[in-house]
Amino acid sequence: MIRAFLLILLFFSGVAFSQNKLHLIPYPQKVEFQKGEFIIPENFKFDKNLPVKETAYFKKRTAGMFTFSSGKKEEGAHLVNTLFTPQSVIGQQKKEKYAIEVSSGGIVINSSTNQGYFLALQTLIQLIEQYKDSGKIPAMKIEDEPKFAWRGMHLDVCRHFFTVDEVKQYIDYLAMYKLNTFHWHLTDDQGWRIEIKKYPKLTQIGSKRKESMIGAYVDNTFDGKPYGPYFYTQDQIKEVVKYAQERHITVVPEIEMPGHALAALSAYPELACTKGPFEPATKWGVFDDVFCPKEETFTFLENVLDEVIQLFPSQYIHIGGDECPKTRWKECPHCQELIRKNNLKNEHGLQSYFIHRIEKYVNSKGRKIIGWDEILEGGLAPNAAIMSWTGIKGGVEAAKTGHFAVMTPGSYCYFDHYQGDPATEPNAFGGFTPLDKVYSYNPIPEELNAEQSKYILGVQANLWTEYILDFKQVQYMIFPRLFALSEVGWGTADPKNYKEFEGRVIHEFKNLDKLGINYAKSIYNVSGKVVPSENGVAYELSTSQDQNGIRYTLNGKDPEANASIYKNPVPVSKSMTIKSAYFENGQLKSAISSQTFTISKTTGKKITLLEQPSENYSFGGEFTLVDGIIGNQRQLGKTWLGFQGKDVVATIDFGQKAQFSEVYFNTLDNKGSWIHFAKSAQIFVSDNGTDFKLIKEIGKEEILSAKGKIKVNVGIQNSKYIKVNIENAGIIPAGNPGADSKAWLFVDEIGVN
Repeated sequence: MIRAFLLILLFFSGVAFSQNKLHLIPYPQKVEFQKGEFIIPENFKFDKNLPVKETAYFKKRTAGMFTFSSGKKEEGAHLVNTLFTPQSVIGQQKKEKYAIEVSSGGIVINSSTNQGYFLALQTLIQLIEQYKDSGKIPAMKIEDEPKFAWRGMHLDVCRHFFTVDEVKQYIDYLAMYKLNTFHWHLTDDQGWRIEIKKYPKLTQIGSKRKESMIGAYVDNTFDGKPYGPYFYTQDQIKEVVKYAQERHITVVPEIEMPGHALAALSAYPELACTKGPFEPATKWGVFDDVFCPKEETFTFLENVLDEVIQLFPSQYIHIGGDECPKTRWKECPHCQELIRKNNLKNEHGLQSYFIHRIEKYVNSKGRKIIGWDEILEGGLAPNAAIMSWTGIKGGVEAAKTGHFAVMTPGSYCYFDHYQGDPATEPNAFGGFTPLDKVYSYNPIPEELNAEQSKYILGVQANLWTEYILDFKQVQYMIFPRLFALSEVGWGTADPKNYKEFEGRVIHEFKNLDKLGINYAKSIYNVSGKVVPSENGVAYELSTSQDQNGIRYTLNGKDPEANASIYKNPVPVSKSMTIKSAYFENGQLKSAISSQTFTISKTTGKKITLLEQPSENYSFGGEFTLVDGIIGNQRQLGKTWLGFQGKDVVATIDFGQKAQFSEVYFNTLDNKGSWIHFAKSAQIFVSDNGTDFKLIKEIGKEEILSAKGKIKVNVGIQNSKYIKVNIENAGIIPAGNPGADSKAWLFVDEIGVN
């Protein structure tokens, strides 16, 4: 039976209302303002037939604002005529459809399901927050439903653990902004966080580690403090799942396989290809020891999944499948025999065999598997869905072959990346994913036609916690980017109107303040962008506030209220440090941003790359290599370009013949993240851009000796073009994290003097 849920409020007469745009996040699909207004009463009166749990949630969220009472229809409640038709409730999005009508007579919520009613309450709470000071809500009609069925957030509790109460808070944040999926990453190399009664050593041994890596990865330092034991009992898991269900959020558990298994192998080493011993990882990164695909391993995993499936009613069970090195499998007689016996092509085929077996078992329990896009290796299991994280390619491939996909590319959806200037932000994993970039994301790849696009379930952001030590930092990393994700998933994000969205974000900060949530204030800071100029480059400054409030200096000193007022992009014709900040009424209102420029003869010149960088590490594109900014080797932020398995072949056009004798560039080494120094480099010159002459070759030993900071004398040259070929390390050798996978090559500025 289709129900119309009515929320009727006591009211008083009022005057005409000024109808400004609503501050709602996510913004509804359709808003129509009408004449009149609803006077917010001191006492809310509810129809007695409203869904109990959802209405109780509303009362809890608005506690302290009102008193509450309920009454029968004849005491003031009344039904509405317009109901959703039965056909419209097919599919997840339609179950979440709702309408709200605000008039002088009250507020009517119309929905076919409790879930739709709950989502309408989120909208109503935000309306009350916006208009409570004025005491009246403008009359309006809202018709709303999401575009995507999967609107998710992920939380890694393995690298750093969070309590049941903190996980509940996280779920509350999702509910407040209409996300509907919580992806709970429960097992990894650094910790096993879920009680499995059949295998008690998983938590006795696997839930603790002897110490943890601290600081930047390149520092390779540890705190020397035991971590754990930390895990969730099955009763706690049930408590969290029930809590999420009451907020109409699906909890999707992740049990990693076949890689990221060190914590499990520490407890049950017989499941590995070698004898061990093993211990939960104290470093971050990827490790060679993985589950061995033998019968006792499958028995173990099936027994684990049995208990997991009993705890989580979700349609999908996430089985990981990412970053599985094949080193041990290559050396393992059992694995090699399994490859021969099953006519598998190679170890990638063996991974596919592994995933197929697990999928068949999960399907037999009435569930489906979802995994990271590496489960495409060797052929995707028949009913599997994928999470496309390495870019959009995996999602495109899945959709074109009739498999569902959730889009979660690192370049837009990894909230462990920096969201502001790395120099002013807490230590993060790397990358650069500011609020506007998240907001610009379209989960439907252009390569897909209308029919294929139906296989894109939705969008999700991921929060890996290597560098997130406590829950306050969790809050900081997800807010305000969760707002952008919310609107992208709802389908109302419009990058052309980003500034309007930013205004709604700043308004919503007041509610975060009231809730005591620690959020990033990066959008208040002055941000800088290097742009080409007639004589090289210029530095373009911007802020979410009044541009006239930006002050800057060119002498390296911190700006004060009387410093230069920013009007136009600042020309950068020589090496200098530009510092900037936002002032309001003479008071400093932002962090001080600082950018140092090292100008060379390539700065601002035309550059072309033979191969483009990975989508995850491509901020600024090829111009990043000639923007005058030297990358910080401790921060993989916005000043580096990353290439997986590709060489950097960069050709720079000076515009006319230029004389130089020195060439410099930097590469990185961070083996735990599969980043390796370049294998070699060659420098060429040309006068016509076609015929190039080799003038210098740099070998591996020279690169290692220089620790990746390459500066070489090439003799006096006079040419119009320079080409630098920086060779990727190729396939990662055995004994290194990610062995047998493609290495990453990170490069920053290419300069000449």
